[in-house]
Amino acid sequence: MSIKTSGLHHVTAIGGDPQRNVDFYTRALGLRLVKTTVNFDDPGTFHLYYGDEAGKPGSLMTFFPWRDAPKGRHGTGQATTTSFSVPEASLGWWKRHLAENRVETSQIRNSDGEETLTFADPDGLKLALVAHPQRDPRDPWDTKLVPAEHAIRGLHSVTLSVSKEDATAGMLTDGLGLTFVNQEENRLRFSAGEGGPGALVDVLVTPDAPRGLVAAGTVHHVAWRAPDEATQAAWRDELIDDGVNVTSILDRQYFRSIYFREPGGTLLEVATDEPGFAIDEPLLELGRALKLPPWLEPKREDIEAMLPKLDLPSENNPR
Repeated sequence: MSIKTSGLHHVTAIGGDPQRNVDFYTRALGLRLVKTTVNFDDPGTFHLYYGDEAGKPGSLMTFFPWRDAPKGRHGTGQATTTSFSVPEASLGWWKRHLAENRVETSQIRNSDGEETLTFADPDGLKLALVAHPQRDPRDPWDTKLVPAEHAIRGLHSVTLSVSKEDATAGMLTDGLGLTFVNQEENRLRFSAGEGGPGALVDVLVTPDAPRGLVAAGTVHHVAWRAPDEATQAAWRDELIDDGVNVTSILDRQYFRSIYFREPGGTLLEVATDEPGFAIDEPLLELGRALKLPPWLEPKREDIEAMLPKLDLPSENNPR
């Protein structure tokens, strides 16, 4: 594969109650809700995007939240942990902050010198905060609840759970252009571009684990970055030439997307960095209003009637 990704673009998961989702990710984790829209394939459902001030690629966690969504099952064939990057000395603060929000945490250290705080969101989605020794230069979203010196810098990594690693490793290296970094017991690490926070994926090999079920509290797909549409189109052609079943290029309004599954079962996406979230509302107002793509705008009244009301915390507004 001649084209290589520079890192993670976003992670999309299935959530439960939308208001609970907003409260947790904006108040407990201190992320900004940068876009309130709908699932373009199911417009009766929100699609909520959280990230830094502008929702730059690599900072994004997104959700399809359903109030009555059935509970998912963690297992092979899916991304089982989504990790965020935080400053190296901030885990003590986060442990206290999450405890104040009634979130139980566990702290571990791995051989790469990373200190990690693991926990789950209200729907059981597995999350982690990673204090990586390598400084993360990305600017955080600064709120009175989560000040900048402790705030999340963006995505750190994702963990894919598989029953066998060979084919998945081949897709990561040959299909996405990642590089194998190291192996620690049954965990293999790969990196994109120059590596570091936002460019890492771990492959966890668990042959005896059950097959995962994608529903509430699980990841739906993992997206990787392409700089522009021309690169994405060439990338799609190369994947097809290699025998990968890839979707057509889909217009997601704020980026263009292609989707395919890696051999272990996880749904992957390649998403463009362009055009971004400020194309239909000013930067200072991101996330405040329901935004619809042009082809759904004529159905706005019906769509709004189907969606529950959301109360956006004041922390989402710039100071």
